[in-house]
Amino acid sequence: MSDKKITITQVRSVIGCTKKQKATIKALGLGRPSYKVEKPDNPCTRGQVRVVHHLVKVEEQ
Repeated sequence: MSDKKITITQVRSVIGCTKKQKATIKALGLGRPSYKVEKPDNPCTRGQVRVVHHLVKVEEQ
């Protein structure tokens, strides 16, 4: 599972979100809609995605 990657795309703005959600978006390396990052598919990353699931789209590779 350590060699798998996921692509996370921010699809919505963080305006009106909680501080925790804004901090999670920043920690993932996102910041604006349509920004994309590639992260390892592990429980830590999946937990971060779960916090902001309504703001991002996840694609498994």
